[in-house]
Amino acid sequence: MNDLARHLADLIRARGPISVAHYMAEALGHPRWGYYMNRDPFGQRGDFVTAPEVSQMFGELIGLWCAAVWEAMGAPDPVHLVEIGPGRGTLMADALRAGATVPAFRAALRVHLIETSPFLRERQRRTLTGVGPIWHDSFEQVPRGPILVIANELFDALPVRQFQRAADGWHERLVDLDSADDRFRLVLAPTRCDGLVPPSLRNAPPGSVAEVCPAGLALIEALAARFDQDRGAALVIDYGVTETGPGETLQAVRAHARHDVFREPGAADICAHVDFAQLVAVLESKGVGIYGPIEQGRFLDNLGLRVRAAMLKRRAASEDALDVDRAVERLTGTDQMGRLFKVLAFADRATTEIPAFA
Repeated sequence: MNDLARHLADLIRARGPISVAHYMAEALGHPRWGYYMNRDPFGQRGDFVTAPEVSQMFGELIGLWCAAVWEAMGAPDPVHLVEIGPGRGTLMADALRAGATVPAFRAALRVHLIETSPFLRERQRRTLTGVGPIWHDSFEQVPRGPILVIANELFDALPVRQFQRAADGWHERLVDLDSADDRFRLVLAPTRCDGLVPPSLRNAPPGSVAEVCPAGLALIEALAARFDQDRGAALVIDYGVTETGPGETLQAVRAHARHDVFREPGAADICAHVDFAQLVAVLESKGVGIYGPIEQGRFLDNLGLRVRAAMLKRRAASEDALDVDRAVERLTGTDQMGRLFKVLAFADRATTEIPAFA
């Protein structure tokens, strides 16, 4: 056992089994041993690669999307540009560079980053030298006023609860400790909890697994509530599904390979597919304008990815031009990020001209 595993084992011995969401939250965000607290997991030398690390074009197009939405909002000055889960700061740096082509937009921006990792905050500080972003621990700390929100590969890292249908109904899956070998294992809570399972899944056959992300639903609700008070729009990009269905998607990744979720917590990334249908259901109850979700490939093509790629290739050496082509394929290919990743936007009711979703 590593230090975090011993901590979790002691907790289970003292209090009993914990939820999958509790285990995931500790594995990723424990102040001392959490995965994101003490490392840079991004890039080829890390554990996984995100779209901003694939190509500058990704962040540039998002920056221009923000500028277009800002104009549709009536060009408020100032406007808060907020990224939740900003990684190395790469996406924000590329977005700001592209946004500077609309000088009034760039001048109006107040940049905010929602980041709990001290290690990543320092990396973002170096990436965004001269920008002067303001860091927050949570979205609730962002000041009131017109707002644009970016969340790229955030929701997949928010803790999920898992439920399994037994013969008598739905029960929550809990993480327990096997007394024979001190390994973590899944058990079912004795109390039924049918009401916590999405209605469309309650009649799924016995043995089915359902996943719900309370933190993700709460964040979507908080964003929608802000847009009910202030002008604003949000862009959510993540891998997941557009229809709620049974299935277990919890997984761990280490050094670009699958890893046992319950081995060495804190040493690997843990994530789960985003259920966009559940996010949309919350938004529909809040009355905001909803756009998508659509596939990432279509979203980027609609924003002019291939036009931008052609511009870069005209100024590039032959090998660099091939890299641009590879990046386009990785970002939009149906067997790569283009289909698996989805894009969802939502905005206040008065902001109706949202690019890329027509």
